[in-house]
Amino acid sequence: MPVTRDQIDALCSTFPGATLAHPPELVSWKVGGKMFACFGGDGEMNGISVKTDSIDTAALLIDTTSAVKAPYFHASWVRLQFDATDLDEATHRLGVFYDLVRKSLKKAVRDALPPREVR
Repeated sequence: MPVTRDQIDALCSTFPGATLAHPPELVSWKVGGKMFACFGGDGEMNGISVKTDSIDTAALLIDTTSAVKAPYFHASWVRLQFDATDLDEATHRLGVFYDLVRKSLKKAVRDALPPREVR
């Protein structure tokens, strides 16, 4: 069953320290001021673009999952299309990408965040 924008927002809101940015910024989810997921980017709101750890990981996800190239983003980002991604896949991918960005934060910022309970 396809994932929805409301489900993505509900999921991202559970990540410790995650905040939803609104215009004039890109409509996106951030942690510690760094974006880990972005709606649109090309004016379309039919998916969510997420940061991966590398261009190779992005290419692998594009080749083996429902991910597609994220328009206008660096090649290490992929787009999870709402109509081609189910909630289980979105939950897994968003958790991985949130953790990736969280780990890249400065130690003081990272340490100020509540711990994340992984289920």
